[in-house]
Amino acid sequence: MAARASRRTPPDSPSSWRRASGRWEVEASRGRESGGGDAACAPRERIGAVSFHPTPTARCPWCGDDPLYVAYHDEEWGVPSRDERHLFEMLLLEGAQAGLSWSTILKKREGYRRAFDGFDPEKIARYGARKVASLLADPGIVRNRLKVAAAIGNARAYLDLRAAGRGLADVVWAPFDGVPRQNRWRALAEVPARTPESDALSKELARLGFKFVGSTIVYAYLQAVGAVNDHLVGCFRWREVGGGAGGGGRRRGAAPPSSG
Repeated sequence: MAARASRRTPPDSPSSWRRASGRWEVEASRGRESGGGDAACAPRERIGAVSFHPTPTARCPWCGDDPLYVAYHDEEWGVPSRDERHLFEMLLLEGAQAGLSWSTILKKREGYRRAFDGFDPEKIARYGARKVASLLADPGIVRNRLKVAAAIGNARAYLDLRAAGRGLADVVWAPFDGVPRQNRWRALAEVPARTPESDALSKELARLGFKFVGSTIVYAYLQAVGAVNDHLVGCFRWREVGGGAGGGGRRRGAAPPSSG
């Protein structure tokens, strides 16, 4: 879950694809843009009109057969979340993924949980130079100074948001009026890399002081926390997380997302 402004898809498949919250690229050595701007958070290489018909066990092709990916696909990805701690955790992890494969981050998730005090923003916001040095020496996380600094800065931005009487859920769900977007994609190549909603949310998060929140990262994030349902319609999870229940979804042939 670089800048393909029109298309992208969900988390990377375990063996050969890379993810962004919705995206596709070959896992091997293909990098993604990094940095605090419009860094991608997931695989985004177009792999053609891959589509399939639903069966009781059909899944989105990107999850492959790796147990870690299958569990993430079956239990978490695309499930609507309004839990503040979970929303903050996923924002931190999506930012950490910029320029890397989602597999790297998913395998290090427990390392992040340990190193970042269970994703507690109040504790993270107080990190000083000694803690930063410890994090940069910790093999359980991505040891990138900019990403570590962004995690700390984002914790502070989150606390400022709460002090102003708002929550991250209020901000994340605002572009959707609180209702998950139920899309109807039949092929991986149809899934966008960004949308007008992710563009707007990216700008709002940046205005609030958050870093590593470019539109492609934000769209990957929206997929992960279920603000958009980007399971393919042939996947058994599409209906389980709300597919077919309305919610203003897009389908092939709909107006393309803004490139702004």
